[in-house]
Amino acid sequence: MGYSEAAWERAMKIQEVILRALSGEIHWFQAAEILGLSTRTMRRYRVGLEKWGYEGLFDRRRRSPSPRSVPVAEVKRILGLYRERYRGWNMRHFYETVRREHGVSVSYAFIKQALQTAGLVVKHKARGRHRRRRERKACLGEMLHIDGSKHVWLSLRPEEKQTLITVVDDATSRLLYAQLWPEESTQAVLVALREVVDTYGIPASLYTDRAGWAFDTPKAGQPVSKTHLTQVGQVVKRLGIEHIPSYSPQARGRSERMNGTVQGRLVNELKLAGATSLEAANGYIRDHYLATHNQAFSVEPREAESAFVAPKDAPLDEIFCREVVRQVGKDNVVTCGGLALQISKQPGRKTCAGLAVVVKQHLDGTWSIHRGTQLFGRYGVNGRPVEAAGPVENRERTRFPTRTLDAGKRRRRPQLPQAPSPANI
Repeated sequence: MGYSEAAWERAMKIQEVILRALSGEIHWFQAAEILGLSTRTMRRYRVGLEKWGYEGLFDRRRRSPSPRSVPVAEVKRILGLYRERYRGWNMRHFYETVRREHGVSVSYAFIKQALQTAGLVVKHKARGRHRRRRERKACLGEMLHIDGSKHVWLSLRPEEKQTLITVVDDATSRLLYAQLWPEESTQAVLVALREVVDTYGIPASLYTDRAGWAFDTPKAGQPVSKTHLTQVGQVVKRLGIEHIPSYSPQARGRSERMNGTVQGRLVNELKLAGATSLEAANGYIRDHYLATHNQAFSVEPREAESAFVAPKDAPLDEIFCREVVRQVGKDNVVTCGGLALQISKQPGRKTCAGLAVVVKQHLDGTWSIHRGTQLFGRYGVNGRPVEAAGPVENRERTRFPTRTLDAGKRRRRPQLPQAPSPANI
């Protein structure tokens, strides 16, 4: 015989209150008061739950207990782990972690129900219908997503926000790069792209939002400029990568969902690891998080062939830089980034004053000055010259050979014949 609807509702309410007490959210005296029971009856229900599981909350004369019921001690251990160590983690992340680290064998559905019933996790409304997703690319490296997410990633330093720069492969959802930076800047994006190129190769295309470092947008809401490129756009063009702009958050849904997934996991893991600095956090991401994340979320591409292209002998140090055009001053100095870069005397030139030159700032902070294929000099982070093109005064002069003659054999200028004097006529 089944239970009546009233019996089910009563048992569910008792279970909810007992789980709240087991999780430590409320005291057992408060649980008895909520249910309108005496402390003796509350103890009886607790003993029945521990001995018979969920069935212990019903009248034992009506049905025998389920053989698949989870022991209350195990439920209490799971709730205690979440409350004391993993509080704030999303349920899927918590479920994967306790299975891997604590040997929990119960199902995800049971853990989700237990956490929600105990009041440790808020029950959200079901999502509505979502428009159809764009199909993934077929090959690894066919399209990459670069995005920055500003958030309090280091929860042990709640007064500060950091930016996580991520590079995600569209075909596999593989997280190729993830690092924390103070801000989403051109330098941060170029470093991320350089590491991906060094590790995997040059991708076929790059999909980004229309942030200031990615595109120049002449008018808000209008198409991006195809001619006036940002520093990142110039680097992408030199590499031969197609740069695709996104015009709505929905269009970059894959990267937005990735940001939400990483945010729900990485914050808690960095807190558990005790990371309080960008260096410590990035070390943890590099050594632990990336492998665990990719193992859980990456998928196999439809085609095994990779679209990454090896850079071979490409001068990546010259490609990955920020370029500006400057005019050389009368004192042969170029000013850029608050530094005065002194150009030494160049071979074949009396002065460089007035010339238009290209000043490059490389990823390591060093500088170089170019005019066409000619290098005028390299400079350190502080603007001091470290490699000059070779000043004239230090070069060995090329001399043409001269013919030396003996004094007696020295040529004399030819003498013109003199006209005869009148006396001799």
